[in-house]
Amino acid sequence: MHHTTDNRPALLLAMGPGIADRLLTERHRARLAALTRTDPHLVAHDLAAPTGPVAEALADAQILLTCWGAPPLTKDVLDAAPRLRAVVHAAGSVKHHVTDACWQRGIAVTSAAAANALPVAEYTLAAILFAGKDVLRSAQRYAELRTAPEWLGESDRTGNYRRTVGLVGASRIGRRVIELLRPFDFEVLLYDPYVSGTEAVALGVEPVSLDELCARSSIVSVHAPQLPETQHMIGAPELALMPTGATLVNTARGSLVDEPALLAELLSGRLHAVLDVTDPELPPPDSPLYALPNVLLTPHVAGSLGNELYRMADQALDEVERFVSGVPFADPVHPLSLGRSA
Repeated sequence: MHHTTDNRPALLLAMGPGIADRLLTERHRARLAALTRTDPHLVAHDLAAPTGPVAEALADAQILLTCWGAPPLTKDVLDAAPRLRAVVHAAGSVKHHVTDACWQRGIAVTSAAAANALPVAEYTLAAILFAGKDVLRSAQRYAELRTAPEWLGESDRTGNYRRTVGLVGASRIGRRVIELLRPFDFEVLLYDPYVSGTEAVALGVEPVSLDELCARSSIVSVHAPQLPETQHMIGAPELALMPTGATLVNTARGSLVDEPALLAELLSGRLHAVLDVTDPELPPPDSPLYALPNVLLTPHVAGSLGNELYRMADQALDEVERFVSGVPFADPVHPLSLGRSA
Protein backbone atom coordinates (compact mmCIF):
# COMPACT_ATOMS: atom_id res chain seq x y z
CA MET A 1 0.00 0.00 0.00
CA HIS A 2 1.42 3.42 -1.02
CA HIS A 3 1.63 5.82 1.92
CA THR A 4 2.45 9.55 1.69
CA THR A 5 3.31 11.95 4.49
CA ASP A 6 2.17 15.58 4.35
CA ASN A 7 5.21 17.58 5.41
CA ARG A 8 3.55 20.97 5.09
CA PRO A 9 3.59 22.93 8.37
CA ALA A 10 0.29 23.35 10.19
CA LEU A 11 -1.13 26.90 10.25
CA LEU A 12 -3.91 28.44 12.31
CA LEU A 13 -5.64 31.76 11.64
CA ALA A 14 -6.02 33.96 14.75
CA MET A 15 -7.68 37.38 14.50
CA GLY A 16 -10.77 39.38 15.43
CA PRO A 17 -14.28 38.44 14.32
CA GLY A 18 -14.98 39.24 10.67
CA ILE A 19 -11.38 40.20 9.87
CA ALA A 20 -10.46 37.05 7.95
CA ASP A 21 -13.35 37.49 5.53
CA ARG A 22 -12.15 41.02 4.72
CA LEU A 23 -8.47 40.10 4.59
CA LEU A 24 -8.45 36.86 2.62
CA THR A 25 -9.94 36.30 -0.82
CA GLU A 26 -10.48 32.81 -2.18
CA ARG A 27 -7.13 33.27 -3.96
CA HIS A 28 -5.43 33.82 -0.60
CA ARG A 29 -7.20 30.85 0.99
CA ALA A 30 -6.20 28.61 -1.92
CA ARG A 31 -2.59 29.73 -1.63
CA LEU A 32 -2.64 29.05 2.13
CA ALA A 33 -4.06 25.59 1.55
CA ALA A 34 -1.32 24.86 -0.99
CA LEU A 35 1.48 26.02 1.32
CA THR A 36 0.29 24.68 4.68
CA ARG A 37 -1.96 22.24 6.42
CA THR A 38 -4.79 24.51 7.47
CA ASP A 39 -8.51 24.90 7.64
CA PRO A 40 -8.76 28.32 5.94
CA HIS A 41 -12.24 28.79 7.39
CA LEU A 42 -11.30 28.04 11.02
CA VAL A 43 -10.45 31.38 12.65
CA ALA A 44 -9.49 31.60 16.32
CA HIS A 45 -10.81 34.68 18.10
CA ASP A 46 -9.80 33.24 21.48
CA LEU A 47 -6.88 30.89 22.04
CA ALA A 48 -7.54 30.12 25.69
CA ALA A 49 -10.22 27.42 25.26
CA PRO A 50 -8.82 24.08 26.57
CA THR A 51 -10.83 21.89 24.16
CA GLY A 52 -12.48 22.08 20.77
CA PRO A 53 -11.35 22.58 17.17
CA VAL A 54 -9.27 25.69 17.96
CA ALA A 55 -7.45 23.95 20.82
CA GLU A 56 -6.69 20.98 18.56
CA ALA A 57 -5.44 23.23 15.75
CA LEU A 58 -3.35 25.29 18.21
CA ALA A 59 -1.67 22.17 19.59
CA ASP A 60 -0.59 21.23 16.05
CA ALA A 61 0.18 24.72 14.71
CA GLN A 62 3.70 25.65 13.66
CA ILE A 63 2.57 29.00 12.23
CA LEU A 64 -0.03 31.48 13.45
CA LEU A 65 -1.38 33.88 10.82
CA THR A 66 -2.65 36.88 12.78
CA CYS A 67 -4.25 40.23 12.04
CA TRP A 68 -6.19 42.94 13.89
CA GLY A 69 -7.91 41.67 17.01
CA ALA A 70 -5.57 38.70 17.46
CA PRO A 71 -5.74 37.29 20.99
CA PRO A 72 -2.62 37.81 23.15
CA LEU A 73 -0.04 35.04 22.95
CA THR A 74 0.42 34.56 26.67
CA LYS A 75 2.61 31.90 28.30
CA ASP A 76 -0.49 29.72 28.83
CA VAL A 77 -1.42 29.99 25.14
CA LEU A 78 2.14 29.13 24.11
CA ASP A 79 2.17 26.16 26.49
CA ALA A 80 -0.84 24.89 24.55
CA ALA A 81 1.08 25.40 21.29
CA PRO A 82 4.27 23.36 21.78
CA ARG A 83 5.05 23.18 18.04
CA LEU A 84 4.63 26.91 17.34
CA ARG A 85 7.64 28.39 15.57
CA ALA A 86 6.39 31.51 13.77
CA VAL A 87 3.85 34.33 13.99
CA VAL A 88 3.04 36.00 10.69
CA HIS A 89 1.07 39.21 11.30
CA ALA A 90 -0.93 40.48 8.32
CA ALA A 91 -1.08 44.04 9.69
CA GLY A 92 1.21 46.61 11.31
CA SER A 93 2.15 46.62 14.99
CA VAL A 94 2.53 43.30 16.83
CA LYS A 95 2.59 44.94 20.27
CA HIS A 96 -1.04 44.03 21.01
CA HIS A 97 -0.57 40.25 20.86
CA VAL A 98 3.12 39.28 20.74
CA THR A 99 4.25 39.04 24.38
CA ASP A 100 7.63 38.63 26.08
CA ALA A 101 6.82 34.92 26.31
CA CYS A 102 7.02 34.73 22.50
CA TRP A 103 10.51 36.17 22.44
CA GLN A 104 11.58 33.94 25.33
CA ARG A 105 10.40 30.92 23.33
CA GLY A 106 12.43 32.07 20.30
CA ILE A 107 9.40 32.31 18.07
CA ALA A 108 10.09 34.10 14.78
CA VAL A 109 7.80 37.08 14.15
CA THR A 110 7.11 39.09 11.02
CA SER A 111 4.56 41.76 10.19
CA ALA A 112 3.06 43.48 7.16
CA ALA A 113 3.89 46.91 8.57
CA ALA A 114 5.64 47.82 5.32
CA ALA A 115 2.49 47.07 3.32
CA ASN A 116 0.31 48.99 5.79
CA ALA A 117 2.66 51.99 5.59
CA LEU A 118 1.93 52.60 1.91
CA PRO A 119 -1.69 53.85 2.12
CA VAL A 120 -0.83 56.02 5.13
CA ALA A 121 1.97 57.63 3.15
CA GLU A 122 -0.35 58.11 0.17
CA TYR A 123 -2.95 59.81 2.40
CA THR A 124 -0.19 62.03 3.80
CA LEU A 125 1.03 63.01 0.35
CA ALA A 126 -2.52 63.96 -0.64
CA ALA A 127 -2.94 65.96 2.59
CA ILE A 128 0.34 67.82 1.99
CA LEU A 129 -0.48 68.66 -1.62
CA PHE A 130 -4.01 69.77 -0.79
CA ALA A 131 -2.80 71.81 2.19
CA GLY A 132 -0.25 73.57 0.01
CA LYS A 133 -2.96 74.41 -2.54
CA ASP A 134 -5.27 75.64 0.24
CA VAL A 135 -7.94 73.30 -1.15
CA LEU A 136 -10.13 73.15 1.98
CA ARG A 137 -10.48 76.92 2.30
CA SER A 138 -10.88 77.54 -1.42
CA ALA A 139 -13.61 74.88 -1.71
CA GLN A 140 -15.53 76.50 1.15
CA ARG A 141 -15.05 79.96 -0.32
CA TYR A 142 -16.30 78.79 -3.69
CA ALA A 143 -19.40 77.25 -2.08
CA GLU A 144 -20.11 80.54 -0.27
CA LEU A 145 -19.62 82.83 -3.27
CA ARG A 146 -21.13 80.61 -5.99
CA THR A 147 -19.04 82.64 -8.44
CA ALA A 148 -15.41 82.77 -9.51
CA PRO A 149 -13.31 84.29 -6.70
CA GLU A 150 -10.46 86.70 -7.34
CA TRP A 151 -7.86 83.99 -7.03
CA LEU A 152 -4.88 86.09 -8.09
CA GLY A 153 -5.55 88.59 -5.36
CA GLU A 154 -6.48 86.08 -2.67
CA SER A 155 -3.95 83.30 -3.00
CA ASP A 156 -0.49 84.84 -3.02
CA ARG A 157 0.64 82.33 -0.35
CA THR A 158 -0.94 79.32 -2.06
CA GLY A 159 1.00 76.68 -3.97
CA ASN A 160 3.51 73.87 -3.61
CA TYR A 161 6.54 75.37 -5.32
CA ARG A 162 9.49 75.33 -2.89
CA ARG A 163 7.17 74.98 0.09
CA THR A 164 8.82 73.70 3.27
CA VAL A 165 7.45 70.46 4.68
CA GLY A 166 8.55 69.15 8.08
CA LEU A 167 8.34 65.43 8.87
CA VAL A 168 8.44 64.36 12.52
CA GLY A 169 9.83 60.82 12.55
CA ALA A 170 11.60 58.70 9.93
CA SER A 171 9.40 55.68 10.57
CA ARG A 172 8.47 53.31 7.74
CA ILE A 173 5.67 55.70 6.89
CA GLY A 174 7.86 58.77 7.28
CA ARG A 175 10.46 57.28 4.93
CA ARG A 176 7.80 56.37 2.39
CA VAL A 177 6.49 59.95 2.55
CA ILE A 178 10.03 61.19 1.86
CA GLU A 179 10.11 58.96 -1.24
CA LEU A 180 6.72 60.18 -2.44
CA LEU A 181 7.71 63.83 -1.98
CA ARG A 182 10.85 63.51 -4.14
CA PRO A 183 9.20 64.34 -7.51
CA PHE A 184 7.88 67.63 -6.10
CA ASP A 185 9.59 70.98 -5.48
CA PHE A 186 9.52 70.77 -1.69
CA GLU A 187 12.18 71.53 0.86
CA VAL A 188 11.85 68.62 3.31
CA LEU A 189 12.99 68.90 6.93
CA LEU A 190 13.25 65.92 9.26
CA TYR A 191 13.29 65.63 13.03
CA ASP A 192 14.23 62.18 14.29
CA PRO A 193 16.73 61.74 17.15
CA TYR A 194 17.61 58.24 15.88
CA VAL A 195 18.63 59.39 12.38
CA SER A 196 22.18 60.68 11.93
CA GLY A 197 22.99 63.71 9.82
CA THR A 198 24.69 61.48 7.25
CA GLU A 199 21.63 59.23 6.99
CA ALA A 200 19.31 62.25 6.67
CA VAL A 201 21.38 63.60 3.79
CA ALA A 202 21.25 60.16 2.15
CA LEU A 203 17.46 60.30 2.48
CA GLY A 204 17.48 63.69 0.77
CA VAL A 205 16.19 65.69 3.74
CA GLU A 206 17.61 68.32 6.08
CA PRO A 207 17.99 67.17 9.70
CA VAL A 208 16.81 69.79 12.19
CA SER A 209 15.60 70.09 15.78
CA LEU A 210 11.87 69.83 16.46
CA ASP A 211 11.71 73.55 17.27
CA GLU A 212 13.41 74.51 14.02
CA LEU A 213 11.18 72.17 12.05
CA CYS A 214 8.03 73.73 13.50
CA ALA A 215 9.30 77.28 12.97
CA ARG A 216 10.32 76.78 9.33
CA SER A 217 7.60 74.45 8.00
CA SER A 218 4.32 75.54 6.51
CA ILE A 219 3.16 71.91 6.72
CA VAL A 220 4.17 69.65 9.64
CA SER A 221 3.37 65.93 9.34
CA VAL A 222 3.68 63.59 12.33
CA HIS A 223 5.08 60.06 11.84
CA ALA A 224 6.58 59.19 15.23
CA PRO A 225 5.59 56.09 17.24
CA GLN A 226 3.37 56.20 20.31
CA LEU A 227 5.79 55.90 23.23
CA PRO A 228 5.91 57.43 26.73
CA GLU A 229 8.52 59.94 25.54
CA THR A 230 6.46 61.00 22.50
CA GLN A 231 3.33 61.82 24.51
CA HIS A 232 2.31 65.40 23.55
CA MET A 233 5.60 65.94 21.71
CA ILE A 234 3.69 68.51 19.65
CA GLY A 235 2.45 70.78 22.43
CA ALA A 236 1.66 74.45 22.94
CA PRO A 237 5.32 75.61 22.56
CA GLU A 238 5.79 73.69 19.29
CA LEU A 239 2.45 74.83 17.89
CA ALA A 240 3.24 78.44 18.77
CA LEU A 241 6.41 78.19 16.67
CA MET A 242 4.45 77.18 13.56
CA PRO A 243 3.86 80.07 11.12
CA THR A 244 0.37 81.55 10.90
CA GLY A 245 -1.56 79.66 8.25
CA ALA A 246 0.53 76.49 8.65
CA THR A 247 -1.07 73.03 8.60
CA LEU A 248 -0.52 70.15 11.02
CA VAL A 249 -1.08 66.67 9.55
CA ASN A 250 -1.41 63.77 11.99
CA THR A 251 -1.79 60.19 10.73
CA ALA A 252 0.25 58.67 13.60
CA ARG A 253 -1.46 58.65 17.00
CA GLY A 254 -3.61 61.29 18.64
CA SER A 255 -1.58 61.20 21.88
CA LEU A 256 1.47 62.67 20.10
CA VAL A 257 -0.32 66.03 19.93
CA ASP A 258 -1.55 68.05 22.91
CA GLU A 259 -5.12 68.31 21.65
CA PRO A 260 -6.32 71.14 23.94
CA ALA A 261 -3.32 73.21 22.81
CA LEU A 262 -4.05 72.39 19.17
CA LEU A 263 -7.74 73.22 19.62
CA ALA A 264 -6.82 76.66 20.93
CA GLU A 265 -4.78 77.35 17.78
CA LEU A 266 -7.51 75.96 15.52
CA LEU A 267 -10.33 77.87 17.20
CA SER A 268 -8.37 81.09 16.76
CA GLY A 269 -8.03 80.29 13.06
CA ARG A 270 -4.25 80.70 13.17
CA LEU A 271 -3.44 77.12 12.18
CA HIS A 272 -5.05 74.45 10.01
CA ALA A 273 -5.09 70.69 10.56
CA VAL A 274 -5.64 67.41 8.75
CA LEU A 275 -6.34 64.85 11.45
CA ASP A 276 -6.88 61.15 10.84
CA VAL A 277 -6.26 60.38 14.52
CA THR A 278 -7.31 62.22 17.67
CA ASP A 279 -7.06 61.88 21.44
CA PRO A 280 -9.44 60.33 22.40
CA GLU A 281 -9.62 58.26 19.21
CA LEU A 282 -13.27 59.20 18.80
CA PRO A 283 -13.78 62.89 19.61
CA PRO A 284 -16.80 63.61 21.84
CA PRO A 285 -19.98 64.60 19.96
CA ASP A 286 -19.56 68.27 20.95
CA SER A 287 -15.94 68.49 19.78
CA PRO A 288 -15.26 71.58 17.64
CA LEU A 289 -13.08 69.40 15.39
CA TYR A 290 -16.16 68.12 13.54
CA ALA A 291 -17.24 71.55 12.33
CA LEU A 292 -14.20 73.84 12.22
CA PRO A 293 -13.68 75.15 8.67
CA ASN A 294 -9.89 74.93 9.00
CA VAL A 295 -9.92 71.22 9.98
CA LEU A 296 -10.22 68.12 7.81
CA LEU A 297 -11.14 65.32 10.22
CA THR A 298 -11.24 61.71 9.02
CA PRO A 299 -12.06 58.59 11.10
CA HIS A 300 -8.70 56.77 11.08
CA VAL A 301 -8.93 55.81 7.41
CA ALA A 302 -5.32 56.47 6.33
CA GLY A 303 -4.21 52.89 7.02
CA SER A 304 -5.20 49.86 4.99
CA LEU A 305 -8.90 49.66 4.12
CA GLY A 306 -10.94 47.80 1.52
CA ASN A 307 -8.78 46.30 -1.20
CA GLU A 308 -5.64 47.62 0.53
CA LEU A 309 -6.02 44.75 3.02
CA TYR A 310 -5.12 42.38 0.18
CA ARG A 311 -1.66 43.98 -0.03
CA MET A 312 -1.08 43.06 3.63
CA ALA A 313 -2.41 39.54 2.99
CA ASP A 314 -0.09 39.16 0.00
CA GLN A 315 2.94 40.23 2.05
CA ALA A 316 1.95 37.89 4.89
CA LEU A 317 1.54 34.92 2.54
CA ASP A 318 4.90 35.71 0.93
CA GLU A 319 6.38 35.38 4.42
CA VAL A 320 4.51 32.11 5.02
CA GLU A 321 6.01 30.82 1.78
CA ARG A 322 9.50 31.84 2.93
CA PHE A 323 8.99 29.97 6.21
CA VAL A 324 7.77 26.87 4.39
CA SER A 325 10.81 27.07 2.08
CA GLY A 326 13.22 27.42 5.00
CA VAL A 327 14.17 30.96 4.00
CA PRO A 328 14.43 33.78 6.61
CA PHE A 329 11.60 36.30 6.76
CA ALA A 330 12.07 39.31 4.50
CA ASP A 331 10.63 41.65 7.13
CA PRO A 332 11.27 40.19 10.60
CA VAL A 333 10.26 41.92 13.80
CA HIS A 334 13.02 42.16 16.40
CA PRO A 335 12.17 42.65 20.09
CA LEU A 336 14.82 45.36 20.54
CA SER A 337 13.27 47.52 17.79
CA LEU A 338 9.83 47.48 19.44
CA GLY A 339 10.99 50.03 22.01
CA ARG A 340 10.98 52.75 19.38
CA SER A 341 8.42 51.62 16.86
CA ALA A 342 4.66 51.72 16.63
